[in-house]
Amino acid sequence: MSDFTSSFWSLFIMAGTVGGILFVLILLRSNMMANVDAKQGKEIKATGHVWDEDLEELNSPLPSWWLYMFYFTIIFAIGYLILYPGLGAFKGVLGWTSHGQYEQEMQQAAAKYDPLYKKYAQQDLITLAGNKEAMKTGQRLFQTYCTVCHGSDARGQQGFPNLTDNDWLWGGDPAQIKQTIANGRKGTMPSWKAMLKGPDLDNVVEYVRQLSGHQADPEKAAAGEAKFKTICAACHGADGKGNVAMGAPNLTDGTWLYGGSRHTLKKTIADGRNGVMPAHKDFLGEDKVHLLAAYIYSLSHPQQ
Repeated sequence: MSDFTSSFWSLFIMAGTVGGILFVLILLRSNMMANVDAKQGKEIKATGHVWDEDLEELNSPLPSWWLYMFYFTIIFAIGYLILYPGLGAFKGVLGWTSHGQYEQEMQQAAAKYDPLYKKYAQQDLITLAGNKEAMKTGQRLFQTYCTVCHGSDARGQQGFPNLTDNDWLWGGDPAQIKQTIANGRKGTMPSWKAMLKGPDLDNVVEYVRQLSGHQADPEKAAAGEAKFKTICAACHGADGKGNVAMGAPNLTDGTWLYGGSRHTLKKTIADGRNGVMPAHKDFLGEDKVHLLAAYIYSLSHPQQ
């Protein structure tokens, strides 16, 4: 934005704000004068609105206490606009900003809680997963940063994995979980509709359903096996059990990220899928990531 445009909008906001206050003052002043006229016994003018022949609307002034209340709000508004930002580019006498307040609150929180996180970071993940007090803190971290995708119960939803069932795309040992949280993951299932034409797509769908123990057409599944081993085995393995190094899911266990119906499988294979787990290391920090990894590990490895 150019300096001219910035200055214009700053002046525009200032003019609108100051003009609004002046308008209210003039309006209150006029009502105050009407109140004085009423006290002096002067005639209160009618508005000209009459109902039921003799029910006439008068231009009666507002009560004095009501007017003084509005004067007080105007004085408060003027004081606020002097102290805090509100008049365009004017930053206020106190120099307050929402960003500055956020930074101050974060520094206070860091001074209070960082020693606790550092203490937890000294423990290995499996031991930490058995620390009940630590897991309460880890649960709060999870509820703050993870529930929007994985749900408040960590059981996920379509396209977002269940974290309680020991079925892991990128590996479920503590170090792998921590790496996933810290650095994020990007899973890509390419589109195969250009290579699987005619009945080939349906045949592969039936073979994948057969791998997971679902009801499948045996003839189509047999025909789809060759295509699977030619195209799909590179990621999912010849036995269909997946590859955690690539984030390729196990197709034999009946656990589906997007669904295992024929329609859904056909769409997945034909159009592909793209899933992104964002990295959390930069804004959470190493110590919080460590605690969060222990908590997520504990969800699928409940302590006795």
